[in-house]
Amino acid sequence: MQANTITMKTDWSHNGRQFTSDDIGDFYGFVYRITNLVTGYDYVGRKYFKTIRKLKPLIGRKNKRHKTKETDWLEYWGSSKRLLEDIEALGKENFKREIICLCNTRGETNYMEAKIQFDEDVLLNECNYNGIIAIKIGYGSVKNLPEAVYNRTKV
Repeated sequence: MQANTITMKTDWSHNGRQFTSDDIGDFYGFVYRITNLVTGYDYVGRKYFKTIRKLKPLIGRKNKRHKTKETDWLEYWGSSKRLLEDIEALGKENFKREIICLCNTRGETNYMEAKIQFDEDVLLNECNYNGIIAIKIGYGSVKNLPEAVYNRTKV
């Protein structure tokens, strides 16, 4: 079998190829689509690759320590209750998980999720699991986005 090919339908893919922890590099997070292969319904969401936990300072020190840990992104199936119910009923093998875009910062990840959701009218599309678009983002998070990101056309 070729290296980096999709081995199971339930693996994450990006541009048609399997995406693993080895591919993360310096990316902070990603925007994804989970598609129900039986009904054609889909879900657009975002997930971060890493989480940073603050630890108490060492004895005699004042500065806090930080520990970076990989999230559960490999096993993640979204937060939509309807989607998760369908996955339970139909089985994971009837769903496809694909990474739409990789993002360099938390702000870029949040922005791109909302942008794609609005571009695709996920709340108005009956064949979509998204029930809410929740975003809280400020100028400081997106002021340095590359031009290609905010000029992105519909997916």
